Amino acid sequence: MHGNVWEWCADWKRTYSAEPETDPRGQESVFAERVLRGGSWINFARSARAACRLRFPPVGRSDYVGFRCARVQA
Repeated sequence: MHGNVWEWCADWKRTYSAEPETDPRGQESVFAERVLRGGSWINFARSARAACRLRFPPVGRSDYVGFRCARVQA
């Protein structure tokens, strides 16, 4: 379900490492930029995919940034 709003991810934004990493820990600061994925209604159609990402500060707000609720089985 891509293309409605950019979706927040828990990952922090940085350049990919050349070495394999599993769930790397990022900066804990509220000012450290986080990853958004999936594009929004304001972007070209080619941005509506999970591989499309950009950075955004967690304290920022926008009409085209949101989140998706997920149900997790306990």
